[in-house]
Amino acid sequence: MKTFNIPDFYRSRIITPIKEFRRKNDKLKRDYAPTLLDFGPVQFLIARHFGFCYGVENAIDIAYKAIAENPGKRIFLLSEMIHNPDVNRDLVDRGVRFIMDTKGNQLIPWEELTTEDIVIVPAFGTTVENQNKLSELGINSYVYDTTCPFVEKVWNRAAQIGEKKYSIIVHGKPNHEETRATFSHSKENAPTIVVENMKQAEILAGYITGSLPVRQFFKDFEGQYSDGFNPEEDLQRIGVVNQTTMLASDTQGIADFLKNVMTRHYKLRPEQVEDHFANTRDTLCYATNDNQDATYALLTHEADLVIVAGGYNSSNTSHLVELCEQKFPTYFIESVNKILDKQLIRHFNLHTKEETVTENYIPDKKPVRIMLTCGASCPDAVVEGILLRLLLFFDEAKPIEEIMLAF
Repeated sequence: MKTFNIPDFYRSRIITPIKEFRRKNDKLKRDYAPTLLDFGPVQFLIARHFGFCYGVENAIDIAYKAIAENPGKRIFLLSEMIHNPDVNRDLVDRGVRFIMDTKGNQLIPWEELTTEDIVIVPAFGTTVENQNKLSELGINSYVYDTTCPFVEKVWNRAAQIGEKKYSIIVHGKPNHEETRATFSHSKENAPTIVVENMKQAEILAGYITGSLPVRQFFKDFEGQYSDGFNPEEDLQRIGVVNQTTMLASDTQGIADFLKNVMTRHYKLRPEQVEDHFANTRDTLCYATNDNQDATYALLTHEADLVIVAGGYNSSNTSHLVELCEQKFPTYFIESVNKILDKQLIRHFNLHTKEETVTENYIPDKKPVRIMLTCGASCPDAVVEGILLRLLLFFDEAKPIEEIMLAF
């Protein structure tokens, strides 16, 4: 696999060697069991897979190369390169400016850009409209394009089934950068609609079967369908692709549900299914799959709490939080700074979309068992910082050097 030039300050003297040890001893990735670090009064269970994925490392490599190769030039990112505050903050500190925020709102007017400026496309990709705008300004958006190869795989798959006269159903969050980019590219080839969850898939089924009035469709899916979308015609042949960071089980559930709806509605025999439902391969990226599978394996063990690190607007990280909080007290934090002391932790509540402070999050017992994982855009250094901070609360903990002898 290709190697990338990643700044050392994103690496970890603890986490990175552990991940490399596990990789060498499990090259086929068949062992999803977590790594146990036993410090005596506190134990850490670290997920088998987490942290920087191929697409994120590719993006970081390209972004820092852009900075190094263009001294004295103005450098812009279309929006956050990845959903990690530490990485984006460091790029800003190096002079990089964002043209848009994560929701697509303009921060810097297009007319301020010149042909001499450098523009980096984020890992989520960007819309056809943005690419065309940059082209009009005389800026080549492909010079420093960090679009994840697995996102491009989704675009290619959507184009393939679109050419076969299927309409495209995109399972994703409508306001997420990746989904907006996928929607934009998909609608170039086929009628396209974004479905956020199973609830919306069930509503869509009403328009497939004709049980819901067509006029209501445009309200139910406002802002989520391509221009000229005709529910009566464009829902007769469909295929499902997805935002790569969604829960695999959710995407599969929506695809299976819609396939069954089509099968029943058109009374299809097995050999006729593809007349109305495209045989789409799973378009989730390998890292999303690995991280989710590793989290499922992590949760088969017992623990007192889970800490999940990552950007609060990171889709793949939020899904890991959703899985963990079903079983254990779970704290979603951006960085070690959110661990205030042994009694207090400031963390993000996915349901209220606000930070909150929890008291006595570490139980008064020995040993305390803590699970650690993070999203695909979170540096190993962040996880190391969290682990070392928590260790400080246990006076009799074994030294880290002793534990690292095993790796």
